[in-house]
Amino acid sequence: MSEVTFRELRNPPPMVVNFAKAVLRATVKPGKNPSLPNVGLRLNDVALDEKHLAAYRKVCGFAADGKLPVTYPHMHAFPLHMALMMTDDFPFPAMGLVHVRNSITQYRPISEKEQLNVKCYLGNLNKVDKGYEFSIFTSISTGGERVWESESVNFFRSGGGSGSKKKEAAKPEPATNTVEWKVPADTGRRYGAVSGDRNPIHLYPLSAKLFGFKRQIAHGMWSKARCLAELQNQLPETAYTVDVQFKLPMFIPATVKFENVEVKGGSDFRLLAKDGIKPHLAGQIRAVES
Repeated sequence: MSEVTFRELRNPPPMVVNFAKAVLRATVKPGKNPSLPNVGLRLNDVALDEKHLAAYRKVCGFAADGKLPVTYPHMHAFPLHMALMMTDDFPFPAMGLVHVRNSITQYRPISEKEQLNVKCYLGNLNKVDKGYEFSIFTSISTGGERVWESESVNFFRSGGGSGSKKKEAAKPEPATNTVEWKVPADTGRRYGAVSGDRNPIHLYPLSAKLFGFKRQIAHGMWSKARCLAELQNQLPETAYTVDVQFKLPMFIPATVKFENVEVKGGSDFRLLAKDGIKPHLAGQIRAVES
């Protein structure tokens, strides 16, 4: 991939405009040899919105502690992610994408009062079984210091395949030591109001059925945030990475079970259905060596 050309933004791209463009681009086809545009977006000097942060903490379950929740910088990045996918030569329709994996590395705790510089760009387009995967990378700095970065991997289903046979997944072990949560039916609407991600699949049963779901599903990044809110007092003060793999959709309302197991160098956690077996999310927390 050639060097990325970045465009400076004065303000975050309006999500209403992003979603309007997404509807207009709903019929975009990737063609035989799709490629990603070598463009990126920068948004500098992002200051704290106290009401927004409070609303985010409330819907995700974080306590106020003077620091940004580890998943909160994604709120600043997501409008840029959407804007990148609205460029004329982006090969996939945003409405047809599935968020399959997300990795966040926080190099140190970020104070609420720090102004952030946000940089996002596309990369790592790969043909996979039944479609394509690509990444959206985010890097956040303050005062010239890199403090946070992420990779969001999205999947576009195009039929066909890579020709390789799908490996049978190992049967998951039933959870034993879990915390049970009730996830209300309006969780997608509440998180959507904070994040700007008002994809119809997250809002109402009727709007979700239009896209093939029996009722609305929770946002993957809400699920990740809710898990890390449960672990807030156990997260490292030094650099660490949180990887998650999004598994089966969580139809809401729902009763789910959260499991966390300490391992060498960090912990492994899962978010499971009420039966304690069907997985919605699997995650790993690992310290980053300096």
